[in-house]
Amino acid sequence: MFKNYLKIALRSLHRKLLYSVINITGLSTGIACSILILLWVHDELSFDHYFKKHDVIHQVKLNTPTDNGVVTGAFTSWPLKEALEQDARFKKIAITVTQAAVLSIGEKKLLALGRDASESYMEIFDFHMIEGNPKTVLHDPYSIVLNASTARALFGTTSCLGKMVSVKIENTEELKVTGVFEDLPANVSVSPRFILPFSYFERTAPWVKYAKGNWINNGFETFVELQPNADLETINKSVKDLVKKGSGETVHTEPFLHPMNRWRLYNNFENGKESGGMIDYVMLFSCIAVFILVMACINFMNLSTARSQHRAREVGIRKSVGSSRKQLILQFIGESMLIAVISFLMSIVLVEMVLPSYNTLVSKNLFIDYTSAVFWLFGLLLIFITGITAGSYPAFYLSSFKPVKILKGSANAGKLASVPRQVLVTMQFGFSIMLIIGTAVVYQQIQHLRSRDAGYDRENLVLLWSNTDVEKNYRALKEELLSANAALSVTKSNSPITRIFASSPIDSWPGMLPDQHVEVTNVATEYDYTKTMGIELLEGRDFSYEFKSDTAGMILNKAAVLAMNLQHPVGEKIKMWNQFFTVIGVMDDVLMGSGDNPIGPLVMTMDPSWSSTITFRLPKTTDLSGALKRVEDIYKKYSPDFPFEYRFADDEFQQKFASIDMISKLAGSFAILAMIITALGLFGMAAFIAEQRTKEIGIRKVLGASVASIILMVTKDFSKLVLIAFVIAAPLAWWACADFLQRYPVRIDMPWWVFPMAGVVSFAITVMVVSTQAVKAALHNPVDSLKSE
Repeated sequence: MFKNYLKIALRSLHRKLLYSVINITGLSTGIACSILILLWVHDELSFDHYFKKHDVIHQVKLNTPTDNGVVTGAFTSWPLKEALEQDARFKKIAITVTQAAVLSIGEKKLLALGRDASESYMEIFDFHMIEGNPKTVLHDPYSIVLNASTARALFGTTSCLGKMVSVKIENTEELKVTGVFEDLPANVSVSPRFILPFSYFERTAPWVKYAKGNWINNGFETFVELQPNADLETINKSVKDLVKKGSGETVHTEPFLHPMNRWRLYNNFENGKESGGMIDYVMLFSCIAVFILVMACINFMNLSTARSQHRAREVGIRKSVGSSRKQLILQFIGESMLIAVISFLMSIVLVEMVLPSYNTLVSKNLFIDYTSAVFWLFGLLLIFITGITAGSYPAFYLSSFKPVKILKGSANAGKLASVPRQVLVTMQFGFSIMLIIGTAVVYQQIQHLRSRDAGYDRENLVLLWSNTDVEKNYRALKEELLSANAALSVTKSNSPITRIFASSPIDSWPGMLPDQHVEVTNVATEYDYTKTMGIELLEGRDFSYEFKSDTAGMILNKAAVLAMNLQHPVGEKIKMWNQFFTVIGVMDDVLMGSGDNPIGPLVMTMDPSWSSTITFRLPKTTDLSGALKRVEDIYKKYSPDFPFEYRFADDEFQQKFASIDMISKLAGSFAILAMIITALGLFGMAAFIAEQRTKEIGIRKVLGASVASIILMVTKDFSKLVLIAFVIAAPLAWWACADFLQRYPVRIDMPWWVFPMAGVVSFAITVMVVSTQAVKAALHNPVDSLKSE
């Protein structure tokens, strides 16, 4: 019996080869798109799940009230960590600092980014140790823990316990390897290449002694592991006032715990509260995956139900020779299942073909885990649902016909038989129109953010991480770069121009109101900062060699002047860090932080000792690699132990938009695929309708109808469906896009033109696809279609 059903199904597929190809191509494309999207969604949802304790690990963050709302920061003070240790609900607490160092074994040198961390850090994050005991690996101040790839790069093996590594930060120290842990996957928030004991950091970083008892110095990241069954809401209420109490009401920041499970998905904060993040895109693309799969299934259902009317005579004959209704139902559902199976297998092939390019687009290493029971359960469920849904019409409707009526030709589907197909096609158009509108709005938002005035000149601006050798020889390095014309200007600062590393509250200023608070970005610099960056000075002057008192000077940006409501800022005395500074200048606003947030208040102070970044501007040249080589040769003279690793400011600026740019490209790609799937379905339906109306078209031509009128007749029905879909989809798309834009403080107004554009595109595709079949039918010789009449 099964063999017979299979033969009939294969013959049916071969007999109507065009419809079969359209069905399988559309469905396999839809399934492949859904699989690709769901691979990305699964990777995002499983972020940080590598760590077994991900449900009890939290990061301590700070909310700082200001006049412009509450600012949320990820860095805390040392005294806060000590205060938290008094609470028994915290099982373990670790304090860390991100650290760059040159690791070397003989001639092998490696610049790596790691962490200085207290001993409990290794236990909180339960790194998978290859060698060493996580409870003791950070006990010795002069020890180091490496990840597997760093150990192999230095020693050629991960079996290096007890061996010595030269580590250069401030000075070169010989540290003993006490542990090696597995390389962490890409979808984790914490991924150091090495870990140093925090006790070593205390001994080698002089500023830590000052930070130990300072509630203002928020230079550390603090992580905690809660006791089992600890209530997060209760803990957040109890720790809220710890900083105020500890600082004697001089600091008003409020700590809270942010769960590890929400670090990736809920990483945006607005006015001290979570305001979404990657979870918005996860939900968006989950919906797109469902939409595309539904559109592919609609094609399948439409063509299956359309073709089933031509099989009425087959049903009548089979029933007349003894086939039961149950057998007919099994036959039709089996055929649908076969198409679903073939489509699923083809979709796997398609996914494997495009995965390398897709991984490049999303910057991930996604793959199908064929050993996963979840994947195969998803596949079987998909095949079952699709097969049952698409096969239900021919299985249950046609199998109910009386064979006498069918064989006499009196059985017909009725006038309303096409209504379900029209509804489904309208849904397809609606989904496509919504995707087109959404993609256009996202693209316009990205372009708006990219075109923001950054407040500085990014052209040929190059950034280098500073190091101890550069700091010791900075003046000589700067002078040689300038005298050799290798750089037009050179400066250094505590952070790159593209990022914010520090912020603090202003203690007082002239005209300060009671309970008024202003939090400012701190830029510590040396001379020539505004000149090197190309920042416009609006009032006053920059720091200058001519003024020895500039260490007590301060430069404000426009946002800081507005926040403090200073009418004549130059010359005013402003208190910060418990000392007074004199405002010597006002500069234009500079976009250092998030690309989608307004520019906040900023103060710049003269402090050459607080430095992390060297910035220089290259001369305009057509030989960029040659210009960089000249800089490198000079750099190597003063910093031979550190590799010359540079970044262009423009590249780092563009990275601010990497996530939304990727989302835009993904949405655009899937919108195009959705239209292709819709077009496939249209082509099949148009071909079916043209075939169904062959005799009608022949009669019309005999009676004098023109080719143009016949084409118009065939296309107008589909055009009506596009219009109905647009009327329904446009308001829904407007609502969804408005909600999307509300998540961006800096955003575009809703572009009205994307709505008619989406309608015109959908209409044009419809006319183009349907017309191919309409023209074919209109040009057909009526003699051939009417000779049997």
